Parts: sequence; structure tokens; C-alpha cells
Amino acid sequence: MDSGLDTRIVGRGKEFFKSISGEAPSIFNKGWWTGKVMDWAMKNEDFKVQLFRFVDVFPYLNTSESLSRHIREYFSGEDQDVPAVLKWGAGKADGLLGKLTSGLVEKTIRTNIEGMGRQFIVGQETKEAVKGLAKLRKDGFAFTVDLLGEATVSEEEADAYRDGYLEVLDAIAKEQDKWKALPGKGGDSALDWGYTPKVNVSIKPSALFSQAKAVDVEGSVQGIIDRLIPVYRKVIAMKGFLCIDMEALKYREITLELYRRLRTMPEFRDYPHLSIVLQAYLRCTDQDLADLIKWARTERLPIAIRLVKGAYWDMETVLAKQNGWEVPVWIHKPESDIAYERLARVILENSDICYFACASHNIRTISAIMEMARELNVAESRYEFQVLYGMAEPVRKGLLNVAGRVRLYCPYGDLIPGMAYLVRRLLENTANESFLRQSFADGAELERLLENPQKTLDRELAAKPAPKPAGFHEGVEGIPLFVNDAMIDFTIPEARAAFPAAIKDIRSRMGGKIPLYIDGKDVMTNDVIPTTNPANYSEKLADICQAGVAEIDLALDAAERAFYVWRDVSPEDRANYLMKAAEVARKKAYELSAWQILEVGKQWDQAFHDVGEGIDFLEYYAREMLRLGRPRRMGRAPGEHNQLFYQPKGIAAVISPWNFPFAISIGMASAAIVTGNPVVFKPSSISARVGYNLTEVFREAGLPAGVFNFCPGRSSVMGDYLIEHPKVSMICFTGSMEVGLRIQNKASVVKPGQMQCKRVIAEMGGKNAIIIDDDADLDEAVLHVLYSAFGFQGQKCSACSRVIVVEPIYDRFVKRLVQAAGDVKIGPSEDPANYMGPVADVTLQKNVNDYIKIAEQEGTILLKRTDIPSEGAYVPMTIVGDIQPHHRIAQEEIFGPVLAVIKARNFNEAIDIANGTRFALTGGVFSRSPEHLEKARKDFRVGNLYLNRNNTGALVERQPFGGFKMSGVGSKTGGPDYLLQFMDPRCVTENTMRRGFAPIEEDDDWIA
Repeated sequence: MDSGLDTRIVGRGKEFFKSISGEAPSIFNKGWWTGKVMDWAMKNEDFKVQLFRFVDVFPYLNTSESLSRHIREYFSGEDQDVPAVLKWGAGKADGLLGKLTSGLVEKTIRTNIEGMGRQFIVGQETKEAVKGLAKLRKDGFAFTVDLLGEATVSEEEADAYRDGYLEVLDAIAKEQDKWKALPGKGGDSALDWGYTPKVNVSIKPSALFSQAKAVDVEGSVQGIIDRLIPVYRKVIAMKGFLCIDMEALKYREITLELYRRLRTMPEFRDYPHLSIVLQAYLRCTDQDLADLIKWARTERLPIAIRLVKGAYWDMETVLAKQNGWEVPVWIHKPESDIAYERLARVILENSDICYFACASHNIRTISAIMEMARELNVAESRYEFQVLYGMAEPVRKGLLNVAGRVRLYCPYGDLIPGMAYLVRRLLENTANESFLRQSFADGAELERLLENPQKTLDRELAAKPAPKPAGFHEGVEGIPLFVNDAMIDFTIPEARAAFPAAIKDIRSRMGGKIPLYIDGKDVMTNDVIPTTNPANYSEKLADICQAGVAEIDLALDAAERAFYVWRDVSPEDRANYLMKAAEVARKKAYELSAWQILEVGKQWDQAFHDVGEGIDFLEYYAREMLRLGRPRRMGRAPGEHNQLFYQPKGIAAVISPWNFPFAISIGMASAAIVTGNPVVFKPSSISARVGYNLTEVFREAGLPAGVFNFCPGRSSVMGDYLIEHPKVSMICFTGSMEVGLRIQNKASVVKPGQMQCKRVIAEMGGKNAIIIDDDADLDEAVLHVLYSAFGFQGQKCSACSRVIVVEPIYDRFVKRLVQAAGDVKIGPSEDPANYMGPVADVTLQKNVNDYIKIAEQEGTILLKRTDIPSEGAYVPMTIVGDIQPHHRIAQEEIFGPVLAVIKARNFNEAIDIANGTRFALTGGVFSRSPEHLEKARKDFRVGNLYLNRNNTGALVERQPFGGFKMSGVGSKTGGPDYLLQFMDPRCVTENTMRRGFAPIEEDDDWIA
């Protein structure tokens, strides 16, 4: 930046600060309850976290008992450093005086938190909001009104959100003629400041369509625009202005396309008052802005942009880190400030076609805009300033004095969604980097507050400690730490385009005969089973050769020969084969996904993450073998050396399921292979073509002949023969409880020639429950239960098949869940617009339909989606209520999209119901009660428990997966104990004493 310009910016900023000297935003006023609590929050990070979580749950605490309980849970810990007013309220209410005191404190807290929420909301009701807007205009401020709303989980809620806007616009329409236009310098006297409409509305597009998602841009835009058009027509009829808000990154492309679509529609093309929000903290916004301006000039259409810093920094960063994505936002706060000034200048340079709304409370930023506009000779009618209602009162007052064109962003609506908005505002105000905090709470020096953000960034980077060197896997020098393969990011257009391309590619070459793979060679058989697309039975993917007893003998002989060589291959070399296989699978990820989409009906993301989990198994087990493959000294006594090490067991029969046909299959097979055990692999006949993908991956990785043998076959012909064969040392199985128990039974019988006890590792399913507590965040709970129950048609061993709802919240939760489930799209999984596809084959279809009949007999059907395609293995998405814990629907694994809803009187009863089956695989709890979450950790006895998130999608290493009771036998997949099951431990002891002399080793327990 030009030094002269920077000097002028700082000078203007100092004048601005001087004009508001002695004033502070009310949120920092220590004379008020809010100010005192905020002051405490800024001094104590732990208290701040508890406070904001308490504020978040507060609207659900509608009884004295629930409020007092949560105050105690959040603020009564001995290690809690909290303000006295909260400490009193968190104490036990013993005796009459104690109860009176507690009641008074509860009333005080309720009144003040509600007041804190109202501080940022112009009104809860339409009449109150319109009255508030009129008052703001009398004070000289323009407004943009934004309707707060719960997350839209159904089309009924989307309709309500649209109707809420129409309602407030009707109310404003009755009043706007009474409002005098805000004065300006010439122009149209009927318009604010002489050039802009008096009515201004901001709208969050995702709330207008419950099915909006990044993977389906076109469908999302169309769904949103259908509800947006009536609102826009109303705005135009009032001669108003509409602004389309930018939300989370996943909606960015949808929002940009929505703006372009609406702006160019013939009906609206000649109406100029439509703007879009851009977020300076996104790294991609420079390109988005350039593209928008180029588009506007090509279309010869004026546009308007509100530029904000961005309100979802923490969420976007956390999601990126969790999912293995590049962080999409600027990492350092000054980078966002630099980006804002850079973007603002581009907008101002194009002021002939682009109107600019500068939305910021940062006096440095505001001063920079003013000075850049002055330098570029931008007319005042081409830009304005915006601040949030309830925040930065001194800034808006000072702005009004120096600029005269200030618009307040005014949310209105119910308190429940208002609290979520409040928490975001509180986070902004109390962050260490917050300009308002630094200015009005911390008293930072003006020079620092107004300095060029590039200088701030340089100073922060210089003071930043050097990054820690990348670590190595535990006990393995030189091998990088395990990192999960990245999740699919559908905000990337290339990722979306890759799926149709991959599906088209495999369609062009599918069909034909798929051979067995034994001893490194293809083996053809006359017996074949066709595999077809469950969404279209007429589409045959391949004919799969079937192994009989003779082929199993060939495979076992090949595996036996390979064993005596493979067991002595070094752990390092065996691990290297797995890492090569991981690279092969990573390179073919979209192709491998496409086979699952067509063969078992997985949705795009489900298929891709199945492949990613398989890659994770390969990478993780390779590292684990390196750790376990190093002999370990046991004990420290001098004069002897004890060494523990592991050897492979022998031939492993791997029998895999169809629901995770790549991940679970390659996970079991690779665990056996890397530990030195050759594999005879029998995939499910439903997913045998995907099973052949393992052959392709291992062959390309160069795995020696006989180590992996692909032997699909009819269970009735060769299943028992394989399990019972004396050459088989271990059986790795994933599937139903009935088959798993049968395998264990048969494996326990010793056959002639058998040299060892057979090890059985069996994962056998579950009857998984999610508990909805009375204070659960329903916006989250509804969508996560929907995904857990119906993602991939409910065909996951981890899927939620029971939702146990605590009575006080039962009606609200069930209503929203049923509405949400009623609106998702059902159809072929290759279409990303569809939420649910077919079950994997016709036998599964019959089984699910039989259970739906049982559900109809045992309970009350709340939802039965019969609007499903007539062709293919589709079943009705079903939700059944009035289910008792002992009912078959609540006890038996269905493996399909059937969800039982059970009512519990309280949280303790909910835990008892959840534990009341013979399974113990996964479970979930949605609660904002610290005590209830702690109780769930202790008493909800399942292998994988998920708190405040869906209960599917365990990740290798981060969430080792597996259950107990009738859910399985063996250690957790993807965990540090899993490979031990495939090996036998040995210990060798050597006496190192010779003629009274023993060499002393460094770690011996020797005399000091």
C-alpha cells in the first residue's frame, strides 16, 4: 500500500477514535450484568466456554428445575472460577432460604440472558421488529432486516421461513410510507440518502430449501429460487432492496449461482437492487470477486456487494482439519484484514458497475475504505457502511457523524435461534483478535489498532515459534504419523465431476466374466453368478465365477506354499506392500467408488469414504506391523535377555460383507497379510465385483503369488468346507449374528490333521440406539439421526435403528424428524440429489418389507415412504412410534431403513432401554447436560459411543471400531490391538552369564 495513503488512513482513524472517546459498547459496560460476565469471560477461557455453552442451551431450559440443574452442572465445579452471581445460583438450594435465594438468582440469570439476547435482536415478534426499525430510522440509521430461524430440516420449515419474510414485509409495507427518507446529498428525495430504497432485506438462502447440499448445486439452486422468488417479488413491489447472505463454505457455490440466476432472470433483469455477500476470510474470494465483476460487465448488469470478514472461521477451520482438507480461510486474523482492504479496493475501482456495502466494526478498515474511496474519486452514492445491531454502538454513532450512510443489520425472530446468533456475536466480541475487544475492553494503543495489517501480520509471524517437526508413528522411526485419507469435498467442482465420469467409464467396460484369482493366476469356472445394479435389475455388471471345493483346495494349497516364504519376509517389506496398495487404491479412488455406487447402491460420499477407509486400513496396519514387528525386551534383570516377538498364525479365511465391500474386505485381508498370513478371500455374492477390486489393487501392488487368493463362491457349496478345513488357522468374518455364531461353532470342532485351535474374529452387527435428551439441540439431533438411520439405506452395522427420546422433548423431536424424513429424495444412488437409494438386493428387500409388517403390528407408523421407484430393490423409508423396548422391532437387527421411536420418562430410563438388547456395537447421545454426558460415558455400554454427533462413520485410528456382547468377538478394527489377533506371541530367554561374567546393558537394572 502507498505510504501516503496509509498515513491518511491512520490519521482518519485517530480522528474517529477521538470523536467517540470515553464511550464503549454496552456489551463491555461493567456497570451492567452483561458487561461483568463478559469481562469475566475474557479473563478466563474455561469460564467463557462454559458460559457460551450455557447460553446455547438456555432457551431449552423452560422449567425452574432444568435451569437450576444446568446452572449447577455448568458452574458449580470446585475448579470453576465464576462470578458470584452464577456461583450462588450453582449452589445447592437447601432449606427454605436456600430455595428462595436460588429462585431469585435463577430469575436474575434468566432475565439477564434473555436481555443479552434481545440486545442483538430488533424484535421477537413482527410488530415489535417493525417498531424497532422505525425507531432506528428516527435515529438516522437505515436497516437491513434478517429473519432468524432454526436450521431448516424440512420443506414445511422452509415454507415457514419464506412466509416469515412475507409476513414482516407485509407489516413493513403498511408503515414504510410513514417513514421519511434519510437525508442525503441530492438525488431522489423518496429514497434514503437520495439513492437507495428505504426497505432492505437480507436472507439466508439455505433456509429456503431443506435439501440444499454442495454435491447437488443445480438442484439446490432450483429448490432455493422457487421460494426466493415470491419474497423478491414482494421486495420489488415495495421498491425495496434484497441481499443474499453468504453462509458456510458448503453453500458458497450455490449462493453465487443463485445470485447470478436471479439477477439475470427476464422478470428481474431491469431491477438493480439485489446484492450478494462476499467473505474476506475465504482464500477463494479474490477469484470470486473477479469472476463476479467480469460476469457483470459481460451481462452489462449493475451489481451490489456487501463485504464482510466472515462469521464461521472456527467452524470452517475445524471441519477442514477433521476432514483432511486444505484450510479454506486465512489462518491469521491480519490476513483477513489485508484481504478485506484488497477486495474493497477492487470493488471501489469498479464502482461504475458495483455498489459497495462495507460491513465492518474495525475502525482501521472503515478509515481505509473512506480514504481509498476518496483517492479513487468514488461518489458517496456508490458505497455505504454497515454494522450489526446491538454491537459497536460508539462505532455506528461515529460513523453516522462522519459518513452519514450507516445501515444496521437487524436480526429478528424467536429466542431459540436467537441464542445461536448471540453465541456467534459473543465469540466475535471476546476473541483475542477482536477489534472491539482490543479497542474498548483491553485498551490497546491506537497505533497498534490502526496500523497496516500487513505490518501486524509480519510482527505476528516473526514472534511465532518454529513449527514442530513432523512426528513418526509410535515406535517407528522414519515413518510419518498416520493421517486419515481426506474425505470428499463436494465444494470442489472437479470432485463432483469425477463421479459421473467414473460411472460412465466403468459402464463402458463392465460385463464379461470375472475370474477367481489363485496363486497369482486367473482361474475360470463354468459356474457363475451375475451381479446387477440394485436400482435397475436389467443392468448386469458382470458374471462372477464361483469357486467350488476343488478351487478352494487349490487356493489353500497355494496359500500353504506361500505361507512358508511369506512368514519370513521382513515386517518392513510386508508393510511396504500395503503402502503400495494404498497408493494404487488412492489413484483409483473414483473408479473404486463407482463400482460400489452401481453394485450395492451407495451414495457418492458413502462410496468414496468406504474406499478412503480401506486406504486408511492399509496405511495404518502397515505402520502397526512396523511397531509390532520389532522384538521387545522384557524385564531388566542383568545376566539374562528376554525377547518377546510375534509370528503369524497361518492361513486366514476372510469372509466379508456386502455393505462395506471394499473397506471391511481389504481391512481384514490386509491385517492378515501384513502379519504374515496368506489369505483366501470369499466376498459376499452381492458385492463380488467390488470384491474383485481387491485382486486388482493387490496385483498392481506386486503382492507375491499365493498370498492373496480371490475365491467368491456359493456358501452352500464351499462355505462350511472353507471354515472347517484343517489348513485354515483363522477366520475373519463380518456379517450377521446368526452366521457369526455358526462360524464360531464350526471352528471349535477339530478336524483330522488340524494342528492348532482356530482363531475367529467376528463382527456381527448391532441394534444401535441414539438418545435424545430433553435439552438436546434439535437442529443437530434431527439431521444426525436422519443420517444415522437412513444413510446408505440404514445398511450399516453401526446404523441407528432405535431413537430413544426423553418425554419432555418427544413431541417436538418426533414432529421435526418425521417432517425431515418425509422430504428427502429417494432414487438411484448415482444421482446426487437422492438421499436414499435401493437396498443392495432383492433378498434384503424382502427381509426389510417383512419387518415393516411387524412394525405395523407392534407400533404406530409415523412415516412410510411409498413414493419410491417401482423398479429396483427399493423399500419404504419407515419410522414407527409407540414401540416398547421388548418389541421385536426394538430388539432384532433389520439392516434397512426402519427406525423405531421409543419414549423414555427420563435420561436414566433412556440409558436402561439403550442397554436392553443383546447387542453392544454403537450408540449416541444428544444432550447439553454435562452430568448426563458423563453418565453416558460410564453407563451406556457399547463399543463405540458418540456424543452430540451421528453414530456411524468410525475412522481408522481415531475411532477404533467394534462391539461386544452379541455384536462380535475380537479386538477393534483400526485400533492398536487389532493385529495382535493375527499372530502368536513368542518369548525367547537367553542366559548371558558366562563363568560368572555377564555383560551389562544400558537399560539393565544395575547398581547405581
